[in-house]
Amino acid sequence: MADQLTIMAVHAHPDDEVISTGGVFARYAAEGIRTVLVTCTNGEEGDAPGGIKPGEPGHDANAVRAQRLSELRESAALLGIEHVELLGYRDSGMDGWDGNQDPEAFRNIPVEQSAARLADLIRHYRPQVVVTYDENGNYGHPDHIQANRIAVAATTETGIPDKLYYTAIPRESSLEMFEELRSRGLVDFEPPEDFGTPMELITAVVDVAPYAQRKVKALEAHASQGDSVPFLRMPSDLQQMIFSAESFTRHLNRVPDAPDQETDLFAGLR
Repeated sequence: MADQLTIMAVHAHPDDEVISTGGVFARYAAEGIRTVLVTCTNGEEGDAPGGIKPGEPGHDANAVRAQRLSELRESAALLGIEHVELLGYRDSGMDGWDGNQDPEAFRNIPVEQSAARLADLIRHYRPQVVVTYDENGNYGHPDHIQANRIAVAATTETGIPDKLYYTAIPRESSLEMFEELRSRGLVDFEPPEDFGTPMELITAVVDVAPYAQRKVKALEAHASQGDSVPFLRMPSDLQQMIFSAESFTRHLNRVPDAPDQETDLFAGLR
């Protein structure tokens, strides 16, 4: 493909594309930048129709897969994602779940094998910007950690992307957000003091306020999954506040003119 400006995000499951990158996908698509989503697993360890959890009677992995991939197509369309690439691995589930033991689970696939497939996609689309999770998968999910590993390996192997970013949750503003949510009775979760990424380590904050409600619509497309429900129950003012910016830490930069602190992942590339 021609070397037009392209962003590629490497995510673990259907619905992961929304919270941390839905805004940049929508914004850059509106600017005419090519948008590519790589989803590593089919999400089999998600909630089944009727809210049935993994391990409960009636949980059908095939039905979950079909449902979640259908939801992914709808979400991608809402966010303006032009290309959706499915690696098709089996969802590993959270750390310690029975799904961890499945030999077909993403976490059990050799990194070099899945990284080679991602490298082929990088060679095809030639993205200047690649986005994935940090080394801990942002919160320790095995599939998120594996997505980081293959994104780093494929980026290194191909030498094509100019920048590699990790999604980040700003610690200070997140703690304030949870305090506000608790005061309104919307959540009872109290994050640890080390939750998220300290602001001094964040290198890019992208304004996506015009696309906040589009992120909400994309989350609604994934409403079968319990993780989406708390966000969908929030009043619109809180949704707008939470979804108006997306933050990242930069872990690769081959662009001499890129500033240390960015408001655009394509800074120095336009």
